[in-house]
Amino acid sequence: MPSQSSPALGTRPHNLSLILRLVHENGAQSRAALTEQTGLNRSTIADLVAELVRRGLVDERVPDVPGRVGRPSPVVTASPRVVAIAVNPEVDAIEIAAVGLDRGILVRERLPNETVPTPAVVVATIAERIAAWREGALADVRIAAVGVAVPGLVRTSDGVVRNAPHLGWTDVPLAELIGTATSSAAFVDNDATLGAIAEHRYGAGRGIDDIVYLNGGASGIGGGLIVNGKPVAGAGGYAGEFGQNRPRISADTDRRTADGVLEAEVSRRLLLDAVGLDAADDETLDTELSESQSAVVADEITRQARVLAGALANAVNVLNPALVVLGGFLATIADLRATQIADDVHALAMSESAEALEIRPAALGADRLLIGAAELAFADLLADPGERS
Repeated sequence: MPSQSSPALGTRPHNLSLILRLVHENGAQSRAALTEQTGLNRSTIADLVAELVRRGLVDERVPDVPGRVGRPSPVVTASPRVVAIAVNPEVDAIEIAAVGLDRGILVRERLPNETVPTPAVVVATIAERIAAWREGALADVRIAAVGVAVPGLVRTSDGVVRNAPHLGWTDVPLAELIGTATSSAAFVDNDATLGAIAEHRYGAGRGIDDIVYLNGGASGIGGGLIVNGKPVAGAGGYAGEFGQNRPRISADTDRRTADGVLEAEVSRRLLLDAVGLDAADDETLDTELSESQSAVVADEITRQARVLAGALANAVNVLNPALVVLGGFLATIADLRATQIADDVHALAMSESAEALEIRPAALGADRLLIGAAELAFADLLADPGERS
């Protein structure tokens, strides 16, 4: 029998949320599996699923199982027709996608910028793409909300971008501006924080509850923290800015700045310069770095891996994570110099803190920030599907 703290004894809104979250986060579930996971009885599960179906949040079907005797348990899936608009505005491009409640990506575009985008340009782009998609891929879907992953410091309580230095934004009420332009609820958070959440729920950190995540993008390096299974934002919501820390660099030949922070020394721009590209998406840069036969490119990757390892060792000493996840161009460095980085981190960090440490590239690849932004947009709906649908 379930204890008093069991989800089985929750209120109806709680139980609706529980069922919706299970199929959203874990994929298709049979009614029998939902019964087992929640401790609720079969008739209650059937009633809750029926309500979620009526609200258009889940689909239910009876699987065709050849040779099976008796009626199989119906399978419940999150609806692909309820979507979040996920956005990642960067200095080099604006990425935007429609992500279904089933976590499928219905449509996605990367729109290169000729100049660093202003808030007005980003807001107009979001509104224009939503309007265009409503004539095509999103013609028969419902938009739950817009989620935005910004490379900067965000006050999440009201979606104000306090400081995105590479974009040149200060105190921008981005959530309000997007909400007005799109007539949809909008939510904004730091890109690396959302990347950490996405990788924890669905990627390299799934099932691991103490994670340091570093994101390498066109704007530099940001970070996110998962402690005891929960995102840690800090007092003002700005925790995890590893890119602004000064790494330990023992060899002067490894320095590219006189007294630079991590993101000045471990830099996407320096990697692009090494392979001779003005701009590139993550996949293109990864391919160029992985296939290059140039000694100059190899040396730059090795140098950046050494500096990165020093910064990671500091994080390991302070936070003692079970896992470090590296996203964006840092994932490419992690792939190409995995042994070097692991050896250097273990040599520089306290042995007790590093003895069980793993370092992995982000498993969600180029989707990580968009998936994270979609999770932000879906949060209210998942918490209370009765009120939000």
